[in-house]
Amino acid sequence: MKTILLGGIGAVILTGFLVAFRPPMYSSAPRHAAASPKNIIYILADDHRYDFMGFTGKVAGLKTPNLDRLANEGAHVRNAFVGTALCSPSRASILTGQYAHTHKVVDNFAPLTPGLKFFPQYLKQAGYKTAFLGKWHMGNTDDSPQPGFDYWLSFKGQGVYYNPTFNINGKQVVHGDSAYTSDLLTDYAVKWMSSLDKSKPFCLYLSHKAVHAEFQPARRHKGMYRNIPINYPQTMYLTATDTSKVFGPKTAQSPETKALTVNMADMPAWVKNQRGSWHGVDYMYHGQIAFNDFYRQYCETLMGVDDSVGRILKWLEDNNLSETTMVVYMGDNGFSFGEHGLIDKRHMYEESMRVPLLIRCPALIKPATKLEQVIQNIDIAPTFLAYAGLPKPTQMQGNSFLPFLKGETAGTTDRPWRDRAFYEYYWEPDFPQTPTMFGVRTGRYKYIFNYGVWDANELYDLQTDPLEANNLIRSKDHQDIAKDLRNQVFDWLESTGGLQIPLHPVRQKRNDHRYKGTY
Repeated sequence: MKTILLGGIGAVILTGFLVAFRPPMYSSAPRHAAASPKNIIYILADDHRYDFMGFTGKVAGLKTPNLDRLANEGAHVRNAFVGTALCSPSRASILTGQYAHTHKVVDNFAPLTPGLKFFPQYLKQAGYKTAFLGKWHMGNTDDSPQPGFDYWLSFKGQGVYYNPTFNINGKQVVHGDSAYTSDLLTDYAVKWMSSLDKSKPFCLYLSHKAVHAEFQPARRHKGMYRNIPINYPQTMYLTATDTSKVFGPKTAQSPETKALTVNMADMPAWVKNQRGSWHGVDYMYHGQIAFNDFYRQYCETLMGVDDSVGRILKWLEDNNLSETTMVVYMGDNGFSFGEHGLIDKRHMYEESMRVPLLIRCPALIKPATKLEQVIQNIDIAPTFLAYAGLPKPTQMQGNSFLPFLKGETAGTTDRPWRDRAFYEYYWEPDFPQTPTMFGVRTGRYKYIFNYGVWDANELYDLQTDPLEANNLIRSKDHQDIAKDLRNQVFDWLESTGGLQIPLHPVRQKRNDHRYKGTY
């Protein structure tokens, strides 16, 4: 992967005040402030894909100065993946350190399994003040306070971008006057942190609604990207006669082009059929919005999240808490913008299962650290507990990657670090186009088992085919690899108690834009 040098950071104008960023002065080693508390701030964005950040260069004209700052002053985890690319299962994995088939929040309607324990509960028991602010969206559409949090602020379901109603510690609080949710969540987060005893540790979980569809940017950001070029993916429009396409435009930075081998015969039927559906580029959201507007509004909506990160960093600086506060930014899952003719997430292609993960803690992490290890969302909870000096609970299936953040090359003390990411997704009656699937992604290959449908399974060589266009599942030269990876998937499921598909009753009404019937 190519290393991208980061430029300087200027100033970002926020509502009501100006936040200025000075070029940081770094030593060659992390700084230490032993007397300062080990605070944790976890900022979670919704549907933010791994490469839509200014410093990656993926989106021409996109500027995310505060996310860039996190990468520049901390660590960029370049191989971060979720175990399920869907809101509720991913969020439950973050909180519990468990795979979806273990915590059993397998879709956006499955109830929370009794007895689940979230990482903030352990922190609270250890003396941390804890707060949750934002989108919970787990188990149902309720917004009531959940275990482990001293302070609670949430909203029902997906929430709204403007004039939200918040449940604040059990009380419904209505906001008007075009109040913008990303800004409000940050206002309340800053207010809560300002109320604390700064000598005691705290854990803030700031969970944004943005950038979930249907995108609505803050008023100050509307139209700012109206003229940015669209980076249409090579796999957006493939036809049955395609056997190769040009991979990538010829530019001064990349003067050579490669031929992209395309295997349309073995592209799964469910992928082909989804092009003209709610989550397909030919009839996206049933024609409610054009692709170009969709793409640009996503970028504009993301700016409110970037501003939020800047305000949090500014507060830490103003209160002399920057050194030992671990600030983590992450997406709950990725998002497709035309790859394979799809939008949305759920599937196992790179743009869906891969997420941004940025971590800043000057006392611990050297500036501009790039981690190549495979990190999954189940590793977040154990890492936070390890930073707080707490042991990993036995039920957590993830592991702490704190040693890597410190610059240590060894993995965990009891076993080698994983070199692959496992994946699971369970068919949803609300979006029946995408089947149940299980899979594994290694450093070179990705294997996808499409379960319960008369369809092709998938094998991709990510080194020669990073766009996942040439399915090798019937290649004679790759049968041993496919068999081995398939065995790995089902060995993983068996060893972690995942061979029984968790099913839950469907209680919600089926929306008529997705169904011919009503129930």
